Amino acid sequence: MIKLLTVFCHRKNFRDKMLHKIINLTVRDVRFPTSLDQHGSDAMHTDPDYSAAYVVLDTDSGLTGFGLTFTLGKGTEIVVCAVEALARLVVGKCLQEIVSDFRGFYRLLTSDSQMRWLGPEKGVIHLATAAVLNAVWDLWARTEGKPLWKLLVDMEPKQLVSCIDFRYITDVLTEEEALGQIKDQMQKEGYPAYTTSCAWLGYPDEQLKQLCTDALKSGWTRFKVKVGADLEDDVRRCRIIRQMIGPDNTLMIDANQRWDVAEAISWVSKLAEFRPLWIEEPTSPDDILGHAAISKALAPLGIGVATGEQCQNRVMFKQFLQASALQFVQIDSCRLGSVNENLAVLLMAHKFNVPVCPHAGGVGLCELVQHLILFDYICVSADLRNRMCEYVDHLHEHFTCPVVIQDAHYMPPKDPGYSCEMLESTVIQHRNPIIENLKHESYEHVTH
Repeated sequence: MIKLLTVFCHRKNFRDKMLHKIINLTVRDVRFPTSLDQHGSDAMHTDPDYSAAYVVLDTDSGLTGFGLTFTLGKGTEIVVCAVEALARLVVGKCLQEIVSDFRGFYRLLTSDSQMRWLGPEKGVIHLATAAVLNAVWDLWARTEGKPLWKLLVDMEPKQLVSCIDFRYITDVLTEEEALGQIKDQMQKEGYPAYTTSCAWLGYPDEQLKQLCTDALKSGWTRFKVKVGADLEDDVRRCRIIRQMIGPDNTLMIDANQRWDVAEAISWVSKLAEFRPLWIEEPTSPDDILGHAAISKALAPLGIGVATGEQCQNRVMFKQFLQASALQFVQIDSCRLGSVNENLAVLLMAHKFNVPVCPHAGGVGLCELVQHLILFDYICVSADLRNRMCEYVDHLHEHFTCPVVIQDAHYMPPKDPGYSCEMLESTVIQHRNPIIENLKHESYEHVTH
């Protein structure tokens, strides 16, 4: 009897351990001084310091999940505070409890009756939600011993669709329709990428030329140029890039929300001689009808409109697609509500036959989004026409499993998880002490 009881207890303890109860959530403010060399500079963000709110989930089984959301420096501490506000909804839950009703857990985070007033599902609170959910997905993939893209590909379609919150988008995509869109293809080659690293707005011409030369030698054929600050400067820089890359390679331009609608049409028309595939973020990321007007005006010139890196949620993407306001969908791993919401956008884009060309770069965005594009190709689009993913060659050395690029293609990651674990030495070196100091001062004020 004692022996049987011992075996029962052992099995119960083992089973409980495998539930992976989340016992702690830590979030840190990590910042890199990229503005010193003008990395990431564009017409609206002239001095970005690439940063992240970096989340770590500890479990009672010893496994850990890592997640992040991307920022540009100042204000990261606000996102950190938002993550800490969400922590009470996460700590104490078991992973199996979460993933068995992932849609319900997503709503728990996005629909808290008080905190949703800060969004809902947009802004700082949604960035924080993305960081937390990214860590949960990373933890899930690690428990299964699979890279995240493989976790998604191996799921039964019904389970995959159950992770998506269809609220507010059923007039475009129902759960039943989503089930019918998921395919079963296999990825055999890397996913095509384009580079933004050659033509940040703050780079001098000689640096721009050298970077283009190096990129061409490395096999790059798709290049994006930052524009929007000065028309004459844009003409000069686009001419340099087009001459450097030749007539057959692909050129895109990106204004980062610089213009009003009429100004965007006029400005881009003057750059049409350089044959850009698209103009990215020509105006306010919230102006759906403005994007539609720009799309209509530029169509005769053969120039599409791309946007999405600051599109706040699946509802806005739904309306962009309904209004034919974009020709290229640019999902972001940290702007939307993690994998859950990005799945909804991938499926809607497929229904509208609009190619997905994700935004990446920053801190960890390339590492994250590679999993989503692989899933999209294998299980949704099965098509690479007019599809590519952004790549920026900065800060990858700070991750334990950095992205791998070969011949200008993303190669499928092999390590378990969501590829967003940072080196602890990096986190220590680049953490922003402001939050810790503020907490300490607040504590001293209370105690004195």
